[in-house]
Amino acid sequence: MHSDPAVTENRLDRVLTQRIKPAVHARSTPLTVEIWNVRGEPVPVADGINAAYTPARVGDRWGPAWSTSWFRVSGTVPAEWAGLPVEAVLDLGFGTTEPGFSAEALVYRPDGTAVKALNPRNTHLPVVQSARGGERFTAHIEAAANPVVLHSGPRVLHFAPTEVGGRARWLADTDAPAGEPLYRLRRLDLAVFDAGVFELAQDLEVLGQLMGELPAQSTRRWALLQAVERALDAIDLQDISGTAAAAREILVPALAAPASTGAHRISAVGHAHIDSAWLWPLRETVRKVARTVSNVTQLMDDHADFKFVMSQAQQLAWLKEHRPEVYARAQEKTKSGQFLPAGSLWVEPDTNITGGESLARQFVHGKRFYLDEFGIETEEMWLPDTFGYNAALPQLMKLAGVRWFLTQKISWNTTNKFPHHTFWWEGIDGTRIFSHFPPVDTYNSELSGAEVAHSERNFQDKAGTNRSLVPFGYGDGGGGPTREMLARAARLASLEGSPRISIEGPAEFFPKALADYPDAPVWVGELYLEFHRGTLTSQLATKQGNRRSEHLLREAELWAATAARRTGAAYPYEALDRLWKTVLLHQFHDILPGTSIAWVHREAEETYVAVARELGQLIGDAQQALAGPAGGDGGGVVFNAAPHARGGVQAMGAAPRPQGPATVPPVAEDGGFVLDNGLVRIVIDARGLITSAYDLTAGREALAPGAPANLLQLHQDFPNAWDAWDIDAFYRNTVRDLTGAESVEAVDGGVRVVRVFGASRIEQTLTLEAGARRLDIDTLVDWHEREKLLKAAFPLDVRAAHSTAEIPFGHVERPTHTNTSWDAAKFEVCAHRFLHVGEPGWGAALVNDSTYGHDVTRDVRPDGGTTTTVRLSLARASRFPDPEADQGEHRLRYALVVGVPVAEAIREGYHLNLPERTVPGSAEVAPLVTVDQDAIVVSAVKLADDRSGDVVVRLYEAHGGRASATLTPGFGFAAAAVTDLLERPVADEGSHQVTEGGVRLTLRPFQILTLRLTPRRD
Repeated sequence: MHSDPAVTENRLDRVLTQRIKPAVHARSTPLTVEIWNVRGEPVPVADGINAAYTPARVGDRWGPAWSTSWFRVSGTVPAEWAGLPVEAVLDLGFGTTEPGFSAEALVYRPDGTAVKALNPRNTHLPVVQSARGGERFTAHIEAAANPVVLHSGPRVLHFAPTEVGGRARWLADTDAPAGEPLYRLRRLDLAVFDAGVFELAQDLEVLGQLMGELPAQSTRRWALLQAVERALDAIDLQDISGTAAAAREILVPALAAPASTGAHRISAVGHAHIDSAWLWPLRETVRKVARTVSNVTQLMDDHADFKFVMSQAQQLAWLKEHRPEVYARAQEKTKSGQFLPAGSLWVEPDTNITGGESLARQFVHGKRFYLDEFGIETEEMWLPDTFGYNAALPQLMKLAGVRWFLTQKISWNTTNKFPHHTFWWEGIDGTRIFSHFPPVDTYNSELSGAEVAHSERNFQDKAGTNRSLVPFGYGDGGGGPTREMLARAARLASLEGSPRISIEGPAEFFPKALADYPDAPVWVGELYLEFHRGTLTSQLATKQGNRRSEHLLREAELWAATAARRTGAAYPYEALDRLWKTVLLHQFHDILPGTSIAWVHREAEETYVAVARELGQLIGDAQQALAGPAGGDGGGVVFNAAPHARGGVQAMGAAPRPQGPATVPPVAEDGGFVLDNGLVRIVIDARGLITSAYDLTAGREALAPGAPANLLQLHQDFPNAWDAWDIDAFYRNTVRDLTGAESVEAVDGGVRVVRVFGASRIEQTLTLEAGARRLDIDTLVDWHEREKLLKAAFPLDVRAAHSTAEIPFGHVERPTHTNTSWDAAKFEVCAHRFLHVGEPGWGAALVNDSTYGHDVTRDVRPDGGTTTTVRLSLARASRFPDPEADQGEHRLRYALVVGVPVAEAIREGYHLNLPERTVPGSAEVAPLVTVDQDAIVVSAVKLADDRSGDVVVRLYEAHGGRASATLTPGFGFAAAAVTDLLERPVADEGSHQVTEGGVRLTLRPFQILTLRLTPRRD
């Protein structure tokens, strides 16, 4: 036999697609179909089942975008099918998209219990394993007409508006007018499931895929080629069922040949990454979770060795609330060891933008849910799709009892290939976590031959270990594994020419991988994703809502705990728990980064307004209880929630103060203005640009010669793909300096500058307080640009080898040069409240209350000096997936801090984000705890979650050095214990010592410490 491999591969593909796979359900009879179209949002299941249905038939169109249609299908199993397995084939017109990106459905029994989901790769429904004949079948189908928003290829940016429920939604890749049905019923039948034909299809598919991956001249490839050809020759295309067994027999030797003892070992675990919101709203994710869990638990009934990882506690909490019978099935399968709650987090959050205390609470609420609901202590952080990973995470993982880390996203790097797949990841404090990147380069594997072969070829740690992990199942929009994938796994357990595949979960894979490779290489510092840099800036309102919610939560816990201890006020446990979970949900890695459809971000903005209102009430109630009656001077009580003292008020305390710090009045000079407080002198020219920021104490200019600061710059921003996600380096090729000013004038306490450009307007007020080194720039943007990026530039007269940027619980230093491709790729970086640059003995910082995207560049001037330019990214205007992204009014604040070290940048960052609050009253409020060392920063003060009345304090070393201090409780305490993030006692490594009246602390660089203080009960 002298066949051409390409001819055989093409023949196999056509026969499989057009003959064998359709023959799996060749014997069929139509079902009776009825429909009920839901108006508005989804309805309870009982309403759908009991609705007044009307007749429908195959070919009918259904489903305007985002609507729901209920179908009732019924029929009788023919008598001649007695003894045969029967399934329903239910194709609602799904099309060819991947599951989760178009129409989806969940099938219910007449009693309202869920059976399984339907999607483009999963249209069958088991009816009876062995029919008697004459059985009556009825099912109800809740079908979601979710539009196709995303496709690969040139149509990725095609979108069209539609109205749903009176609110604008946005969809893509459909020519249907707004309100018109998107889908057409294709097949709704009862059918015999031909197991022999199904198994033949799996045999041929696995061998054909393996054949295509083997070396062209390998003996094994040619042996498979001949076996496949002989099997195809044995099939009568007019009698697939009758000839399937003979064809399978021919393939037995090829499938029986075992893998070599040295074959790469793959731990395959079922998975369905479900984005908690993305190209669909939160309410649709609730239904996606129910569909996926219904699918996988039904699959577990038929495959006892199938294991499935489910991350994101929030999604299981939704399931418990909305589909309790599906949740009960998950709990049942957890007990059997098949359903594996994992991940340790409330959601899979963005970890660049999310604040440190929020990340701690992601672990607290995630792990506690798994413990309370499933009795499981999760030990892995499962973040396959997040857009980069900050360098504080290893320590946070360890403090939460997490031993393992898994992600896949760094394989998306566009410049540098990450050098390891199994490694130790070391964080900023020195903590190391054993980590794995699946070399399959996807978290949605189908266990195809190409993916399995790629895993082995791509694996970069072959010298040290021979083991990797593959998460398999349709994901992003959910769906999960299919029976076809499990059939592939069974055939690939030991097959010559292929890696060995075993179905096992993370708890089995990671200990084996560690035992194989205990001396794996170490990666130190952040895991920077060289892609999706625009996520640091897109959807400013969403980012502002998160930042402000994080700081309001800090204040609410602090003042409520203080009021509880000082006045006996009730601590709002339930409200804080609920509000934290709401904020944590919105830190999901397609909400907080700004990469979801408009629906998601509009709802997020509304949610943040409600969160701020409720937290403001909690804060106000606690402060009023603490402030006491009004005093004679009427100045009120000033509350300082920041971890550093200011204006005569202690950190985390309050005191009467007649008036706040005065702002320096502007003095007119040369057509512009000067702000001078004796520490710094700021010159603003007639264009409203800062031309001098002079440090009067150090006697040096902060700005580069001839280079104005607070220069707003507008760039064209049209990345090659992924609009809301990406900023491509070539954006710098075009820039427009916004130097024209409509007005520059003195106002009460500062200088106001108004600029108009395009369709937009920016109003900025520059103020300098007495005794401050911080020039505040209060900015109101009425933004109506399209595909533009707005930055604010500060060219500084420093030769800075690196920038220092705040991250959760610390900071990182990044080179300002581009010596290597790794350095050059970091042309847009994340900083939280501050970014600092400096030379030995002198530095400057930019602090902000809303901004995360920054870039730092350096240039050598003709005089030999070096300009280090720091720029903040203020706003973008991407068109996809939200064509109205960032349009409208925004208010944000940022500031230039002159002549300060990193320690002062930390302080000013907190001060800008935690403004003082003045409340009527006259009482002085001593802090609940004080720390006598600024290097040790208090992150949270709260009452213990177990309602014991204990006070929990979380703090960290913020300067990057070793620090000792005394923490003094403002109440009598009986004991102090070090705990993990979940407030459970842990063995102390000598970081604290209880003394009379306080706790002596000794922290290593960037160490996070949680203390539980038990009050005296006298």
